[in-house]
Amino acid sequence: MRPVLTVARWTLIEAIRRRMVFVAVLLSAAFVALFAAGFVLLYGMAEREMAGVSSGVGTGTGLLAIAVVLTVLGLYAVQFMAALLALFLGVGSLSSDVDSGTLHAVLARPLGRGQYLFGRFAAFAALLAAYCAVMVGALLLVARLVAGYQALSPVRAVALVVLEMLVLLAIGMLGSTRLPTLANGVLMFSLFGVAWLAGIVGFIGGLARNETMINLGIGVSLLFPSDAVWRGASFYVQPASFLAFTGNAGADASIPFAAATPMTGAMLGWAIAYPVACLAVALLAFGRRDL
Repeated sequence: MRPVLTVARWTLIEAIRRRMVFVAVLLSAAFVALFAAGFVLLYGMAEREMAGVSSGVGTGTGLLAIAVVLTVLGLYAVQFMAALLALFLGVGSLSSDVDSGTLHAVLARPLGRGQYLFGRFAAFAALLAAYCAVMVGALLLVARLVAGYQALSPVRAVALVVLEMLVLLAIGMLGSTRLPTLANGVLMFSLFGVAWLAGIVGFIGGLARNETMINLGIGVSLLFPSDAVWRGASFYVQPASFLAFTGNAGADASIPFAAATPMTGAMLGWAIAYPVACLAVALLAFGRRDL
């Protein structure tokens, strides 16, 4: 266990020295500030327009819908940025060290390949978890202060977003055991894009009640469950009152980038097992790789 923690500490120090953490903090702060300014402006504009037209339940529902759309879109952008970070960290986590010769010096010490792999994964996972928790919490706090927004379960939402990042990180590291960094990056970003597209196809299939499109979305989610996990997280960032409204109104009232129903237990179990399986295969592949 100690060698794994040592590698994790080296990796975190490396990330700080390369100013990856500094750049991420700077860009994240700028994004939160931009989101807050946009939320205040757009929500305030909607309040003024609706106050001049009508009052009552309809106005409250309309403002709630606007707050939900703004919040979900902001969190979707956070999820996308975190996904890019996870893929960036994963695709070159091993192959770049092999190409640069760093791994030869590291493994010359009494350190196994598996310990090195799990140490790198632990460090990157910690960075991603901290990033997701802070960013999701910051955006929900802005929505709460401006619009009185109350997410159904912020803790579950953060947990699922972190799970999505672990899925992306694990499969990126799996590819890094065999593929060059550039080729692995192209492959992983393509898979991420296909998963996103499959989520949209599944959503449209739900609206059109087309079983083929729905099954296509489910099939791709099983192969690469990143978008499915995000949709599971998006359910918990929406208020209970809005979920009740969309449930009564039907699929036509839901948001294309979010889910109106919780993630199934089977899909959640598969999403949890997915990174574990990827790491197990990565361990075997990395152990057999000729350095």
